[in-house]
Amino acid sequence: MDLNELRLQINDVDKQMQELFTKRMRLCFQVAEYKIANDLPVFHKDREKEIINRVTNDAPDDLKGATRVYFQTMMDISKCLQYQQFFANADSVPYKPLILKGRHTVAVPGTNGSYNHIACSNLFDDFEPIFHEDFEDIFRAVSEGEAEFGILPIVNSTAGSVAQTYELMKEYDFKICAGTKLRISHCLAVKRGVKFDEIESVYSHEQGLQQCSDFIRENNFKTHRYANTSLAAKFIKDSEKPYAAICSENAAEQFGLDILRKNIQNATDNYTKFILISKETLKSENANTISVCLALPHQSSSLYRLLTKFSVAGLNLSMIESMPIANTDFDVVFYLDFHGAIDTPEVAKLLSELEQELSYFKFLGNYEEV
Repeated sequence: MDLNELRLQINDVDKQMQELFTKRMRLCFQVAEYKIANDLPVFHKDREKEIINRVTNDAPDDLKGATRVYFQTMMDISKCLQYQQFFANADSVPYKPLILKGRHTVAVPGTNGSYNHIACSNLFDDFEPIFHEDFEDIFRAVSEGEAEFGILPIVNSTAGSVAQTYELMKEYDFKICAGTKLRISHCLAVKRGVKFDEIESVYSHEQGLQQCSDFIRENNFKTHRYANTSLAAKFIKDSEKPYAAICSENAAEQFGLDILRKNIQNATDNYTKFILISKETLKSENANTISVCLALPHQSSSLYRLLTKFSVAGLNLSMIESMPIANTDFDVVFYLDFHGAIDTPEVAKLLSELEQELSYFKFLGNYEEV
C-alpha cells in the first residue's frame, strides 16, 4: 500500500470522525437542555472519570495515554459548549465609563521624575500626584479613597514581570482601567562633584538594577535595592558618600544631580508597561484587553484544559504569567490577559464559566493601552 492510498484511508476515517463528533456534540446539547430544565450542574465528576477510565482501559497499550488526552479534550469541548448554553443570557460585568479628562488625583510610587510619574503624563492631561514610597501604599491609597487612581509598573521588556505588583494584585480589591507603555532610558547620576572612579555603590529599584546589570557588572559596582528609582536619586542628593543612582534623567535633574552616563540599560529598546488601577470597574469605549487571575487544581493537563476554554470561545490569549503563592508548597496563581470586551456575549459566557468552575477566580479589569 503506497502513501496516497494510506492518505485516502485517513481522509475516510477523518470524515467518519467528524460525523461522529458532530453527532456527539448534538447529543451534548440535548444533555445541556435537560440539565438546564432540571437545574443540574454541567460538570459531573464521577461520570467523566468513568468514561475516561473505560476508554483508556479499552485502548491498546501504546495508545492509552493518547486516548485519555483525546477523550478528555473532547469532553472539555463538550463542557465548554454546554456552559455556553447555560450562560447564554449571562450578564456582562457591570462597569462605568472611564473618564481621564479633567483633573484627577493619582497615587504614584516615588516622587517627581519617577518613571511612574512620567507614565501618568501618557494618560492624563491634568493630574495631582500623591506620592508614596511603597507599591502597597498605592493599592491602599486607592482602596481607602485617598486617590481616584493609582499607577504601577507591571512588566519590563528586559527584566520581566514586576513580582510585587502581581502579588498585590491578588491581595487587594481593585480593577485595571487603563495601561500605557513607556520607553525606559536609565542614567547614572551622582551628587555634584563626585567623579566616576570615586563611586562605591549604586542605588536603584530592583528592576533598574536588573535592566542595567551589564553596565553594573562591567564596572564592578556594588548594588543596593531601593524602593524607587526617583527616591534613590533623592537619597543620593542627601548622602555624604560617593554613591550613585540609576534613575531617569528627569529625576536626576529634579534633585540637581550630575549625570555621568546616559542610556546605561542593557537593551536600547527597553520598555515598561504600567497599569492604572481604580476602586471601581471603569472601562473605556475602546477597551480590548481583559485581565484575570485564577488558580488551577494540581492535576495533569489542568493548564492545557483551561486553554481549551479560550480556544472554543474563539478568544486570543496575549499573556500568561504564573506567580508562587506565599507560604504554600509551590502553589501558583495564574494571571492571564486576553483580547475582548466584557460587554460581548462570548466574554460574558466565558467569565461566568470560569467563575463557576474554578476554586479561585478574580476579574481584574477590561482596558486599553494608551
